[in-house]
Amino acid sequence: MTSSTVTDRPVERTTHPQAWSYLLLLALLALALGCSGLPSPLYPIYQSEWHMSPLTITIVFAVYAIGALGSALTVGPVSDAVGRKPVLIAALISILAGLGLFLIATDAWELMIARFLHGGAIGAITVVAGAALLDVRPRDGARNGMASGIALNVGITITVFGAAAAAQWASNPLRVPFAIVGAVVVVMLVAVIALVEPHTERTGGRIRLQRPSIPKEITSDFWFSGIGIMTAWSVLGVFLSLYPALTQHATGHTSVIFVGVVVAVMAAASAASQWVGGRLDPRTAAITGDLGMIVALLSAIWALHTGSTAFVIVDSIVLGAAFGLAFGGSLRHLNDVTPPDARGRVMSAYYLLGYLAMGVPTVIAGALSSSYGTAEVFPWFAGAVALACFTAAVLGLRGGRPDRVPAAGA
Repeated sequence: MTSSTVTDRPVERTTHPQAWSYLLLLALLALALGCSGLPSPLYPIYQSEWHMSPLTITIVFAVYAIGALGSALTVGPVSDAVGRKPVLIAALISILAGLGLFLIATDAWELMIARFLHGGAIGAITVVAGAALLDVRPRDGARNGMASGIALNVGITITVFGAAAAAQWASNPLRVPFAIVGAVVVVMLVAVIALVEPHTERTGGRIRLQRPSIPKEITSDFWFSGIGIMTAWSVLGVFLSLYPALTQHATGHTSVIFVGVVVAVMAAASAASQWVGGRLDPRTAAITGDLGMIVALLSAIWALHTGSTAFVIVDSIVLGAAFGLAFGGSLRHLNDVTPPDARGRVMSAYYLLGYLAMGVPTVIAGALSSSYGTAEVFPWFAGAVALACFTAAVLGLRGGRPDRVPAAGA
């Protein structure tokens, strides 16, 4: 599909009986990624007050990815069989349970359980809400992908900056942010309970879990998109766990609000680039984003070396913009070619690759940081991911061909 097709075609009205269903699903995606980034500005406080090592921080982050992997392996077929709504309700209840644990936590193991619950829930929401968007607007795959990517990054932007602000000025910085988000989750839960099931083609009957799979006719399209999410989310994992404390150390800023600004501007730039990138062919956007991440990652090494606050902020904006193009382009491309009867399992396979890429490099970086120091390890990590981004761009250029709309979605 060409970019003109994406932008010039009139937005299709939702086929769902509740006009607000589409916005609710986007809000759920925003909430999901918001909760995933919620502890990020607080990790330096945990490290300082609880004496947690970089390895412990990355393990707390990694168990989130493990929970999300479990969801990616299961919730697609489950939601295809029983519907999207029951899975979304269970996921929101699990988020509330995790937030409750954060409110009473006094040790790292409690944070790990809370993040595991959040990983499973957030993984379920990203997969199932993404599939539900295609249920609601089945002929608007590329536009759904763009809207999904924007919602995910807007969620991180608002939540991370809000958490940092609450932690900066609240009397109890490790409790107040979670209480506020908990109230929002309750409102969202009520809305989902009132939602009419969007998946009218659910199979019913016994649920048979199977390994993630994709239709043969979209194999090459899937792997192009899969490489895109792997490179982008490997960056996201380290930048949401280790990078906040690293920027504090490099610039000398100890305030939580500074960490919130660094992460928030990155996410905001990502949302903006996905909006602008919606005018580009999805494959072109993804390749451009991969090349941009190479520049931003190598620049991040120099920014930390100089300790310049302005340089760190500007590089975070550039990295976010490149991340948005790489992730948003790959997601739009996949949404545009996925057959209606395979939405759940294709989204499961796609996010499975993403959470693997988010968790594994993060733990490796954390383990090495505990032994050698985060400042010493980060340049090697950035260089390795930059090489992976280059590989993704080359593969995208070699396999490039005009995007197409599957016959099933016509």
